[in-house]
Amino acid sequence: MNDTFELRGSESHIEVHKFFPGAVVGIAVLSLVLQRILPVYLPRLEILDLPLLATIYFGLSRRNPSTGLLLGTMMGLMQDSLSGPVVPLGEYGIAKTVIGYLASSIGSRLDTEHPLARFALVAVFYVVHQSILTVVRRLLLNEPEAWFNMHLAIASLVNAVLGVILFVGLDRLRRSS
Repeated sequence: MNDTFELRGSESHIEVHKFFPGAVVGIAVLSLVLQRILPVYLPRLEILDLPLLATIYFGLSRRNPSTGLLLGTMMGLMQDSLSGPVVPLGEYGIAKTVIGYLASSIGSRLDTEHPLARFALVAVFYVVHQSILTVVRRLLLNEPEAWFNMHLAIASLVNAVLGVILFVGLDRLRRSS
């Protein structure tokens, strides 16, 4: 008497997206270059974190925590390298590693295709990212850093709006299954 039951019947299937060859690397490099160049010519764009948006998007889309973790690590370390002597090596690496892992983990459990869900997730991930940077600066670097201020609230909303817009464009880089 070997009765087995199918428990997966009621679960909804969440699709793992595949991208055209070179799309992930191309977008990662482009986001890092733009992050470095844009604030030089337009200082107000310093509020944007394009590598973070790329990490969140590909983490939510690929839905594999180890891939998200590695992408976040590489994006963070590359951003540290391009930031010059002002940013210690590893500061963004730590923060983006955690965000890449969290985005992939959440993306594997939730359907994140709706613009409102994307807006909320980007805003929350931005705040978590900045909180990790604050903890690293306060505890490891012994630098005074504000926990929450109006700049953080505005930056999270601006990045969330830009994220929703960019994610629609990045959705076009997906391969059809």
